[in-house]
Amino acid sequence: MLSSRVGHERWYVLEQPARASTAHAGLGAALRLDADGPERFRELERRWMALAERALSDAGGDPPGSGLVAYAGFAFAEDGGSSPAWQGFGPGSLTVPALWFARRGQSTWITCNVAVHSRDADPDAVLSEVQDLLTGLREQPLPMLDPAPVGRFTVHSPMPPAHYEEAVRSAVRRIRAGELQKIVLAREVQVQAPAAHDPAAVLDVLRHGFPECFVYAVGRGEATFIGATPELLVRREGMRASTVALAGSTRRSSDPAVDDHLGESLLRSDKNRHENLLVAERIARELAPYAVWVTAAPEPVLVRVANIQHLAAPIRAQLRRAVGVLTLAGALHPTPAVGGEPGSAARELIPALEGLDRGWYAGTLGWVDTAGDGEFCVTLRCALLRGKDASCYAGCGIVADSDPAAELEETEIKLQALLPVLSG
Repeated sequence: MLSSRVGHERWYVLEQPARASTAHAGLGAALRLDADGPERFRELERRWMALAERALSDAGGDPPGSGLVAYAGFAFAEDGGSSPAWQGFGPGSLTVPALWFARRGQSTWITCNVAVHSRDADPDAVLSEVQDLLTGLREQPLPMLDPAPVGRFTVHSPMPPAHYEEAVRSAVRRIRAGELQKIVLAREVQVQAPAAHDPAAVLDVLRHGFPECFVYAVGRGEATFIGATPELLVRREGMRASTVALAGSTRRSSDPAVDDHLGESLLRSDKNRHENLLVAERIARELAPYAVWVTAAPEPVLVRVANIQHLAAPIRAQLRRAVGVLTLAGALHPTPAVGGEPGSAARELIPALEGLDRGWYAGTLGWVDTAGDGEFCVTLRCALLRGKDASCYAGCGIVADSDPAAELEETEIKLQALLPVLSG
């Protein structure tokens, strides 16, 4: 798909390699919708469903995610992505791609989308446009990352590590004073390479290194937002919704015995279990108005990815009405796993303590079909690539007994998803 890109066409990939090689991708843009403010999820869902009702489509929807589908991405904040670095990545964006690809196992479905703006449009001209789209497709393997690039890499933090530790201390003081229960604080690390970063090569490394994760990339002009996240925000399949409370983390070890010990310690950690419980309880509360019932796993389980392991509590809900995945995503975002508890207090405090524009970091990304079904992940373990420059992001959940040095160390672990790939 990437080898078929022309110029600075928009593109999108969301893949979970370990899940039956499930992947979705979009190229070009037949139609683009944008929204901001607190109602941006509902606004884009309303406009998308109105568009879907008018659309003429001969595509099915089997398997899920095939046929007439749009992809959407949202910043963490309702006005996020306003800094120059995030140009092209607004608060809320929905794209109907010119070409949409859905893969399950060894089979791939391709859908061509053309925007027709007049009832008098020439059918032959529309058909010709479709043929041009298909004729432009190229099949090439993703390029390999250069294992020994020539030149010097520069890695630095816009804010020094001591700034992050002080932000954690400040947050702990506020939590102990009763202002809030939890807040997630992130930091940014920048990499300047001797040559432009290759998003396709980085994507290939992530696909092979993090097969259990949602591996994603979104191209906007010269910039690419890319990452590998273990966290599902919400999946809607008919009248069923599912998600997971993912909070509480520790490192991995190459020694199986040590790795098991770290995992057991995480499962027994009061601090991390409390952090996970806050996320699970909030998710259940937010889903309740839309559901006949909501159920969460009574005990968290371990989820292990390449460089880190987490506590996870799966959550399922039976919907009482056919509310769309975008509305559900808007109800859940941001979860306490990326924001805090209470959410309103955390959202006000985060920019002041972090001192950065999160943009699409800790936002959400996914796809929606004409029935309102779809899947959205939480955009973590990520980087924003623009030419030779890359900004990597990672954050930690801060609670009453958080230790600043330990939280800083945890950000370093999470940064290892992309920092070694981008810094040579």
